[in-house]
Amino acid sequence: MNGASREALAAARERLDALTDHTSVDAGSLAAELADVTALLHREVSLRRVLTDPAQEGEAKAQLVERLLGGQVSGTTADLVAGMVRTRWSRSRDLVDALEELAADADLTEAQRRGALDSVEDEVFRFSRIVSSDSALRAALTDTAASEAAKAGLLDSLLGTRADKVTLRLITRLVTRPRGRSLEEGLESLSKLAAARRGRMVATVVSAVPLSEPQKQRLGASLAKLYGRPMHLNLEVDPAVIGGMKVHVGDEVINGSVADRIDEASRRMAG
Repeated sequence: MNGASREALAAARERLDALTDHTSVDAGSLAAELADVTALLHREVSLRRVLTDPAQEGEAKAQLVERLLGGQVSGTTADLVAGMVRTRWSRSRDLVDALEELAADADLTEAQRRGALDSVEDEVFRFSRIVSSDSALRAALTDTAASEAAKAGLLDSLLGTRADKVTLRLITRLVTRPRGRSLEEGLESLSKLAAARRGRMVATVVSAVPLSEPQKQRLGASLAKLYGRPMHLNLEVDPAVIGGMKVHVGDEVINGSVADRIDEASRRMAG
């Protein structure tokens, strides 16, 4: 997102945070309702365009939302969506993307309240690694001929007793309502949202052997100092690294592996 949409999303996220600061608000139910509104506006393109039309008055669009959603969702959800359509969006699709992010944020808030946010972060990351290494599973989860119920059932059999309920909800929504994204992109987005919930960045660390707890703490502290923000570490083990490690932070790669140093030396000799 850029321009007006970025500002609108930031304002909506502030309103969501203000709402979920009150423990009387059921963050999980709010997430489910926001996800349903996301699905509605994804399907109804003409409605989405009306609600983001800059030529229409914001209050008129808010009243339309209240008429459409009244009795279908809670007053809290209807008010939040009405506030979003009062603001300006650069593209109609951005409103739907923002609603989807807020739904995930609300679910992550629910996990945070229970002290389960770290577990959800780790489970989403581990699931992304499983998907990337299991082509049959990925094919089953992205099969356009398979029903939503079949995909949800498969995920429940895989994660239902092994993962937090928020992890299962987030991944199930992603798989059953992909909205044109790849599964990998969606999982990466969830991982970043979970990290942002604590104001942290995500670093994917690939090492030849598992890191000890002191090593993890030192690496996390070093990266936090380097980037000026707390850092959540997603850890992978790959014997091909030989020694040292690779660290990915966003689009940046901090490459300290022995294997890559050997490759670099070989290239220099060949040149």
